[in-house]
Amino acid sequence: MLRTILFRTHWALGLTAGLVLALMGVTGALMSYEEAIVEALNARTAAVEAGDRARLGPEALVARIEAQVPGQRVTALSIPGDPGRAVRVRFAGTGPGEHPASHYVDPYDGADRGAVAGEEAFDTIRSLHRWLLIPGGGRGWGRTVTGLCAVALLVFLATGLYLRWPKLHRWRIWLRPALARPGRPRWWSLHAVVGTWVIPVYAVIALTGLWWSYDAYRAGATYLLTGSWPEARPQRQAGAGRRDGGRGERRPAALDAAWQTFTTGEGANAALAVLSMPGERGEPNIRIRYLARPGDGPSSRTDLTYDAASGSFLAAVRPGDKTLGRQIADNMLEVHRGRFFGPVFTLIFGLASLAMPLFAATGITLYLLRRRTARTRRAAPAVGRAARA
Repeated sequence: MLRTILFRTHWALGLTAGLVLALMGVTGALMSYEEAIVEALNARTAAVEAGDRARLGPEALVARIEAQVPGQRVTALSIPGDPGRAVRVRFAGTGPGEHPASHYVDPYDGADRGAVAGEEAFDTIRSLHRWLLIPGGGRGWGRTVTGLCAVALLVFLATGLYLRWPKLHRWRIWLRPALARPGRPRWWSLHAVVGTWVIPVYAVIALTGLWWSYDAYRAGATYLLTGSWPEARPQRQAGAGRRDGGRGERRPAALDAAWQTFTTGEGANAALAVLSMPGERGEPNIRIRYLARPGDGPSSRTDLTYDAASGSFLAAVRPGDKTLGRQIADNMLEVHRGRFFGPVFTLIFGLASLAMPLFAATGITLYLLRRRTARTRRAAPAVGRAARA
């Protein structure tokens, strides 16, 4: 009876949540390599001629950018250490959930080199992955549906492992698919064995995916990882970081002084630095987050804070200062994508995500073959009775 209940639960979820998970798997795999794909699409746009030219300071660069795009307000500059690469500029949103396209800008004269190609496409992919493009975004039903699908993935792992538990435990039974077997056994072997391979990866993906679906889950997970409950997010006030009631004119900030302090200190050889303007997301000071080496991931990022009025150094938060639990909590997206563990695991997570449509396809095939077999068995006695008559 228990096996029958678990089996029916497994295939019922497969015909519903499994199809959504297949879509989420493909979009998730694309998002794992978003940065690399966007960089490849913009290889020419992001390339600049350095020569003997001197880079503009952040204050002059922001002034020239905002003069070229009236009505837009710069919120962050992504400044690469490579002198032959353009600066990526992000602008303030005009409303909830609205994010103007980022632009590449020549760091030597402030010339606008155009919008970042692929960014809009990945915004759509991200919305499809997180809430299936259902209206309301993170506050609509889409978030609930994807959260339930993450729970369903955990149910898949538990029921699938129970249903395929063999009487004899050999590595070939567990890990080697019997593709030479004809018909339904071949599809079952492919479905079950590949599913066994990806159990650890899917468990991490599902458990971390719930982080964005349920606030209570996030709070509990944060407490387990760090020993403290998450702090309440500061409310963003209207017109924060602006002057004259929010008409678009920013309070003067000592961006050049902060940048000078950074580049003459520990950021002298930084591979990438993101300079965020004061007033964004309730932050009153200047923030500079940087990566020391080109191959470093976001989990290796150092976060520095500078006084908005004087540009003097205030504080630093470095990866080595955090416990492992705090690093995981602060980089949950990177854990979800596998990038927290390095490029090899990123590839493994990406391939596992791409395999989700395989489980949907093989599961549906097994379901249809089982139904066909059941119809044949029911029809056989009727044919026999007719022949005897």
